[in-house]
Amino acid sequence: MKSLFLAWQAPERSPRSRAWFPVGRLDVENGVSSDEKHYRFRYTGGALSAQKEVGFNPLISFPEFEKDYHAEKLFPLFKNRVLSEKRSDFPEYIDWLDLTPEEADPISILAVSGGDRVTDNLEVFPKIVPNKDGSFNLRFFLHGLRHLGDAAVERARELKVGEELRIMIELNNPKTRLAIPILTDDYQMLGWAPRYLVEDLLTCVPSAPEITARVAKVNYDHAPLNQSILIDYSGQAPDGCGLMDSYDFKPL
Repeated sequence: MKSLFLAWQAPERSPRSRAWFPVGRLDVENGVSSDEKHYRFRYTGGALSAQKEVGFNPLISFPEFEKDYHAEKLFPLFKNRVLSEKRSDFPEYIDWLDLTPEEADPISILAVSGGDRVTDNLEVFPKIVPNKDGSFNLRFFLHGLRHLGDAAVERARELKVGEELRIMIELNNPKTRLAIPILTDDYQMLGWAPRYLVEDLLTCVPSAPEITARVAKVNYDHAPLNQSILIDYSGQAPDGCGLMDSYDFKPL
C-alpha cells in the first residue's frame, strides 16, 4: 500500500496566516491484477485542528469529515494534479522528477511533485514509511529558492548530483515560526525543506544526527524554480520515534 497526505494552507489574514495543516490521507492498494487499484480517502485530525483554529470546511470533493471514501479510480481532486501523459512535454516533466516512464504512475508523480496548482491552496506529500531498521528515504523539491535572490539561484544551478547539503533548524521564521533551511556545504542558503518534515525532524534529530540531505537532480532547462532542485533526504528514526504519527496525521 502507498499513502499520500493532502495538506491545506490557511488563507492570509486568518489567525494562522499561511500555516499548513495535513487534512487528509489517500491510501492506494493494488488489486488482483496489476491494473487494478483501490483508492481510499479519509480526513485526518489535522482537518479538525484546521477547522478549530482557522475555520477549515470539508472540501467539495469530500463533503463529510467522518466519511470513509472509496473508489476504483483515482479521485479527480488528485488526478487533476498530474500532468497528462498525452502532453508533448510529459517526458520532460517526469525527467525533472527523476522518474522513468515505467515508474511514472500518478501516485509516484504526486509523491515527488507535490501536485500543487496555482488555482488552490492544496499540496500533496508522501507518508514516510521507515524500513524495519528505522532507516527512511524520500525526495522533494527545494522550497523557497525564488525568495532568496540571484546569488542563491546562481549557486543552486552550480550544484552537482550527490553533493551533500546542510540541514538546520530555524526557530523564528516570519511565516511559519519553525522551519528547516537547507544550505550548501559552504553555508549558502538555498531554500527550505517542506513544512511537513519540521515536526519529525525536531523530534528525531537529537537522537539521529545522521539525517542527511543530498542533491538528487538539478533541472537547468525550462523547469520552474520550484522544480529545479530535487533533494534526496534520508536518515534513521530512533526507537520510539514515530514518523508522521501525531494526531494531525491520524485518519478520523
